[in-house]
Amino acid sequence: MTEKQYRGRIAPSPTGLLHIGHAVTFWRAHERACAAGGKLVLRIEDLDRDRCRREFADAIIEDLHWFGLDWDEGPDIGGPFAPYIQSQRRSRYLEAWEKLRLGGLIYPCKCSRKDVADASLAPHDENEEPIYPGTCRPRPGVEAAVSAAPEKNLQATRPPLQQRGKILPPVTAAATATAQRPLAAHWRFRVPDGERIEFVDERIGRQSAVAGRDFGDFIVWRRDDVPAYQLAVVVDDVAMRISEVARGEDLLLSTFRQLLLYRALDLVPPRFFHTSLVVDESGKRLAKRHGSLSLRALKESGLAPEELRARYMSKS
Repeated sequence: MTEKQYRGRIAPSPTGLLHIGHAVTFWRAHERACAAGGKLVLRIEDLDRDRCRREFADAIIEDLHWFGLDWDEGPDIGGPFAPYIQSQRRSRYLEAWEKLRLGGLIYPCKCSRKDVADASLAPHDENEEPIYPGTCRPRPGVEAAVSAAPEKNLQATRPPLQQRGKILPPVTAAATATAQRPLAAHWRFRVPDGERIEFVDERIGRQSAVAGRDFGDFIVWRRDDVPAYQLAVVVDDVAMRISEVARGEDLLLSTFRQLLLYRALDLVPPRFFHTSLVVDESGKRLAKRHGSLSLRALKESGLAPEELRARYMSKS
């Protein structure tokens, strides 16, 4: 990745109609790309097979265009880093998973979300996963065996988070065909307990979190054989040469997890810009359950995009 051209992205999930909060966040990303004279990428994050639907993906493109957003690359117009639909990019995620496995950085876990919630003593936000108590984490004697592989143990040779890395090499058929398949269990990334992770956000300044205290071992591959959000976005943002990720501040804690993955995979992280959220009357962030505030419903009510931008941009 070079610093010569700004490349931003918007990455909605087609699990429902987009609401005005999504649109405002995406507009911020659009503004930053325009201000930098760069490019904006649309990526559809449709890995959740049970919730994602094609009609919602089509509605995303239609509703965002109506709102006034345009992009330079995406599933509707193509581009040099296609495909721009995550369900079509599985081989790339599998190769990254294999690299983490060979490095001894991940381990299989059979705990359900309820198991983790019941066992966790630490309080957690309703939108955040509870801290994993380590039920399936390998014991020290087992860990050495898991790490024994032709690859170096990336966790043991921990470089600085800001260290320049490499772009993921092209996926090869041989590498994918010989990889062990991540079936029948979650796969969790083992965080370096006690390490303080830091980065400078482009809007809110220096941020820090302590691994094992503020967040725990997290899932990178789900037991239903689907790559998890944390792994997929890291792989895709690097592959698509994204230079800055502009997104809602509800994803701030996820940034620390992703920084650990960038480091483990020897990749260069982008810059981050976490924008404030549009909230409802009670102060809670908007969600897709707020159907009356979906772009589709607001459009059908007769409101104009310019009016919506004037009304809601000042609230974020």
